Amino acid sequence: MQAGGACLIEWFELSGCACHFGGMKIAETVTFGGSGLDRAAHLRGQAAVIAQQADAQIVLLWRGKPMVQDGALVRVAPGHAVLDDASADMIFLGCEDGPVFAADLSAWTPQGDAVESLNSFLDASLQEHPAVAGAQFVELRAIMTQLSPRDAEIAATARAVFGWHGSHRFCALCGHESRMAMGGWQRDCPDCGGHHFPRTDPVVIMLITHGNAVLLGRSPGWPEGMYSLLAGFVEPGETIEAAVRREVFEEAGITVGDVRYLASQPWPFPASLMFGCAGAATSTKITIDPAEIEDAVWVTREEVAQIFANQHPKILPARKGAIAHFLLKNWLADRFD
Repeated sequence: MQAGGACLIEWFELSGCACHFGGMKIAETVTFGGSGLDRAAHLRGQAAVIAQQADAQIVLLWRGKPMVQDGALVRVAPGHAVLDDASADMIFLGCEDGPVFAADLSAWTPQGDAVESLNSFLDASLQEHPAVAGAQFVELRAIMTQLSPRDAEIAATARAVFGWHGSHRFCALCGHESRMAMGGWQRDCPDCGGHHFPRTDPVVIMLITHGNAVLLGRSPGWPEGMYSLLAGFVEPGETIEAAVRREVFEEAGITVGDVRYLASQPWPFPASLMFGCAGAATSTKITIDPAEIEDAVWVTREEVAQIFANQHPKILPARKGAIAHFLLKNWLADRFD
């Protein structure tokens, strides 16, 4: 795990039943996954021309927050007045009935915006652009389970790719400012000719069990009562299984034997791919590393049921959407693929 980085990932409740539908496995029903978006990578080199098509649709983001109305992403046509405040470069996301793009309005300044709320644990502020009546820019974590699977995938992809462009403006080879290319899926350096591509950080998140109990922990600074499955970044030269064992031992002093993959989730906060794994603990004594986590506890299956029912005396039920609660819910129901 990177020094000073968060070692646990916030967990949320997944709304609805995690059942089979449309031929997908349970693992594919996690939030941000399973919509089957045609990303049409072969068209990325023609993105600038395709963006002018009459059937093109453009979703809008402001500082990573998608514009939504009535529980759905707002889609506008080329030439819409709101695009006057967007950056010139758009991201080509793929094809539905027509090509789908994302435009970034981060340079626009909302009237009377409370900037101090933007970096809070969960930004509750709403921004309204005068060119789209009745729509608002909303923190994605607050609405991710309310969106359709397709809208959720589109919003997550757009947020992650725009975030990468924001933090990788300069060529890693020579330091010259690079330019967006290939519909937003590449940056090219005009000075040295280097090419750079969006990166996703692999993160393991672990359902560690011993008999009838599961291991939960919490990071410093989390809201009171919030616990999660342990998680951490996969290091270079490391397998997923090795990362699971290392992270659990580093954070909680627990040794882990068998490890198996369960499910994955794109997590665009800012750009991770969560690998959900099950691990069998071979020890039970917890010794936390206070530099990594604040607390860790074994919680029985019956207590997890209490948590879901909002009846546990210490641990609160979590908000909706992330893979940790998805894993816990399906462990409780004993129904992994």
